[in-house]
Amino acid sequence: MSKSRRLQPVAVALVLSVLLSSCLASRRIITRGRGHKQVDGTAPPLKVATGEDLSAIIARNYNAIDSFQALDVTLTASQGSVHEGNIKDYKSFPAGFIIFRKADSIRIRAYVPVVGNLALDMVSTGNSFRFLLPSKNTLFEGLNSAPAHSPNRMENLRPDAFLSSMLIRPVDSEIEVAMLKDDTDEDNALYRLELNRKTPNGILVPGRDIWFDREDLTIARQKIYDSRGNIISDTSYSKWQMFNGVPFPVHIDINRRIDGYGVAIELDKDKMEMNKEVPSSKFELIPSELEGATRKVIE
Repeated sequence: MSKSRRLQPVAVALVLSVLLSSCLASRRIITRGRGHKQVDGTAPPLKVATGEDLSAIIARNYNAIDSFQALDVTLTASQGSVHEGNIKDYKSFPAGFIIFRKADSIRIRAYVPVVGNLALDMVSTGNSFRFLLPSKNTLFEGLNSAPAHSPNRMENLRPDAFLSSMLIRPVDSEIEVAMLKDDTDEDNALYRLELNRKTPNGILVPGRDIWFDREDLTIARQKIYDSRGNIISDTSYSKWQMFNGVPFPVHIDINRRIDGYGVAIELDKDKMEMNKEVPSSKFELIPSELEGATRKVIE
């Protein structure tokens, strides 16, 4: 055997030693949902919580809100579904407002970019809604639960899509069974609170899932399902801020898979008024804008 061949195992061992040493000395990149963070070999410290702790956070956030006025809102509507791999952003309204008052009063008003004409105005103060769409010169009316079957996705907007997404309701122990799961890996550090719903005959069916960022326990996502497990709504939350002592996300991205549309909401944090009195007049459409509009009842 030649000298060079006898030295090969030694050379390989030296190379491996150098590689291992350099790997141990290098900085490991771990992504934790909010971007890349450099960590020396281990992940950053994460919050530890129980299902009861997370349920309490949801209830505390929800109960702290009596009303809000988001007075400068950008709404970006899209058609299609991320789950089907087919999304097209087709409407962006950089000026508008969203007003809410408990228990279920909401108004969403948006304007056409540049020209400033009214794009849409939707109001609900209970189980029914009124929705003025000037581009169609039509006033839509119906129950909040009215089906969304129109090929024009803008006509499928419903107040409940905003209410159930912007305000995450507390866990109802009478009809919801909670199960906590840890979804932490090298890319994300999340808790998932799985809430299955009890039917009148006691059978458990899918209800909703709520994800929490384990770095600060803010809510990152909520999925709502029908009884067969189909996704009704998939909403993500980011850029949480404190408004008058109440936490609220500045960015909310709503995807309505069955209805075939999505709406991304971006709030101006400097024009967000939390828990200030909102008069009932704020939830009334302007009569002069309704003149000449065709009334269409959605059933």
